[in-house]
Amino acid sequence: MAVLLGYCRLITALNRWVATIVSAFVFIMVTVISYEVVSRYFFNAPTTWAMELATLLFGPYFLLAGPYILHTAGHVNVDILYRKLSFKLAGLVDCLTYALIVVVTVIFIDQSLPIALNAYASGETSFTSWNPPVWPVKALIPIAFLLLLMQALAEIIWAVKRIQGQEVKA
Repeated sequence: MAVLLGYCRLITALNRWVATIVSAFVFIMVTVISYEVVSRYFFNAPTTWAMELATLLFGPYFLLAGPYILHTAGHVNVDILYRKLSFKLAGLVDCLTYALIVVVTVIFIDQSLPIALNAYASGETSFTSWNPPVWPVKALIPIAFLLLLMQALAEIIWAVKRIQGQEVKA
């Protein structure tokens, strides 16, 4: 069981690190959008790249921060009933929830990986006037879902420990 808990801690640390790195994207997006607003409305010289860059940064930010948010239970949820459950029963509900997430992530990985590989092989770009490569963003989709899958498996392990009546710190 120590190996499994080591896995849980390692995956959570990896996802925390990734989320910390991509959280900097918010500052880049704000800077880029602010630059676009000033250029457009004060100098009447809109850019061809700013809004597209902000969009290309938002996708990885959203996807790569998700696995750590899963660990911290930062997603929107309705926990009116969940709060009333016993410690063990809450662990069982978590097991079922995370098992569903595992199924969904496997489907997303299966469906997004060929698209990402094709985008990379063809050097896919956005076909706009700026025309940046989009394959890096598409490549991050299956990677993000793999990280989410690994975090969901870690959460299942922790939930099983809760069902057994053990409190485990991440």
